[in-house]
Amino acid sequence: MINRARAEGRAGGYRAKPRPSTPLARARAAVHAGAMSALTLFGLFAVTAMLVCYALEQRSRWFVLAFAASCGLGSAYGFLQGAWPFGLVEAVWSVVALRRWSRRNV
Repeated sequence: MINRARAEGRAGGYRAKPRPSTPLARARAAVHAGAMSALTLFGLFAVTAMLVCYALEQRSRWFVLAFAASCGLGSAYGFLQGAWPFGLVEAVWSVVALRRWSRRNV
């Protein structure tokens, strides 16, 4: 009887909920479950700021500086999260953007 219950997935009366099938469904489930940590929100902010500032770079040299700062934030997120290659690449992008900002005409 016990082996049959285990084979049917009923051991101990616990039945795992099915995992959402798409990445978007998994993300929604994580948000509703309260799985968004402060670090994840910080990373979301940093990457969103990078995208917005990069899109607006042609409007003002100050968006280039803001892009450099947001790359710095993205680098910090990468190192804090444990993805050091991402943190290293973002640090390089930050230096490149700072150099472009300093050379851009006023």
